[in-house]
Amino acid sequence: MKKSSFLLAAMLAAVIGTGFAPTFTSTAFAQQAAEEKKLDTTVRPEFIKAMPELQKLLDEKKYAETEEKLKTLDAMDKKLPYEIFMLHRFRAIIGSSTGNSELLVNSLVGLIESPYLKPEERLRMTNGVAVEYFNAKQYDKAMVWTQRYLQSDPKDITVQSMVARIHYLKADYPATIKKLDEILALNKAAGVKPSEETLKLYASCYQHQKNMAGYANVLELMVEHYPTRELWSDLIYRIQSKPGFSDRLRLDMYRLLISNGTMDDGAQYVEMAELALLAALPSEAKQTLDAGYSAGLLGTGKDAAKHKQLRDRVNKQVADELKSQEADETAARNAKGGTGLINTGYSYVIRGQIEKGVQLMELGMSKGSLKYEDEARLHMGMAYLKAGNRDKAKEVFATLKGADAADLARLWLLTRPAAQN
Repeated sequence: MKKSSFLLAAMLAAVIGTGFAPTFTSTAFAQQAAEEKKLDTTVRPEFIKAMPELQKLLDEKKYAETEEKLKTLDAMDKKLPYEIFMLHRFRAIIGSSTGNSELLVNSLVGLIESPYLKPEERLRMTNGVAVEYFNAKQYDKAMVWTQRYLQSDPKDITVQSMVARIHYLKADYPATIKKLDEILALNKAAGVKPSEETLKLYASCYQHQKNMAGYANVLELMVEHYPTRELWSDLIYRIQSKPGFSDRLRLDMYRLLISNGTMDDGAQYVEMAELALLAALPSEAKQTLDAGYSAGLLGTGKDAAKHKQLRDRVNKQVADELKSQEADETAARNAKGGTGLINTGYSYVIRGQIEKGVQLMELGMSKGSLKYEDEARLHMGMAYLKAGNRDKAKEVFATLKGADAADLARLWLLTRPAAQN
């Protein structure tokens, strides 16, 4: 018998590099690991002599012939541990190259159970076995190997995600949600956003359980990280559809819709404009109608005349508002409570005089005696967002007491900054 040489390791390294999947690394690492552990890497001359021919067969993608050659070597009596390791390695190459999952898995397991791998290589191959079982839909076996992998690397999000998918495919939605919660915590700790696939899986679990509150929470995560018009529309609809949603906040709901580009009906623009007029905010009503006309949803069809009448009425009130703004501001400053200053200040914010509007609103907040305190605080936070002061907005939003206003505040913090300016 002859000790395996550097030449043997080099030949094997060349073989491993031929059409081999990324899961596997050079057999040279096995030799290094064996030397570090003082393991026996003895092989017989028959194995060394077969290396060039095996190399050539693999280069030529003659996998059946390679397997026949390996069978000859495998038939030798009393194979040595390192010879068995080499046979597993070659068969793993064949299994990977030919898509023979059973051969690949059996070979990988043999390699993993050998003492000749470094820990990092054993870990990669353990992952490889889990993936093969998962792809073969043998989920129980895949779970065994993912858990074996996670014992060494519990923070691997990719493997944790495989575990979540296994639970999901077995229709164990509570277990899936629990695992996804762990994945989101790992994402947060690593400072990376969760994958879109993770959030879609999360949402699907709550839908399967008919847990609409949980689904809405996931929608918030989705619009935070992967916003789309459809997601925004769905989320806002679910917020305003909650039982008991305050009618006083309906205008604020429309503000969110228009800020995120999800107004798609002329009737919505009309209702928002009318609500703005009722709130004594004709400038906002004008902006709303202008947006509806620009979108081609107003000024056409059987209601075109009604749209024009509303627009004319709004334009007149805008002119009146501009004439009376100084008097309105003076009256608000002289009032005992702060409600007038909040409303007057917000009207300035809407007209683009954001700094002045914010100052008046802050003065109104300091006066107190607010008729609708949550509503005032919500608008104060929205004004801060318009001013680009996100920290102050979060500070004010944190003081909201009502669930409806708090829901809308969270969505404002998720709204694209461009939409807030």
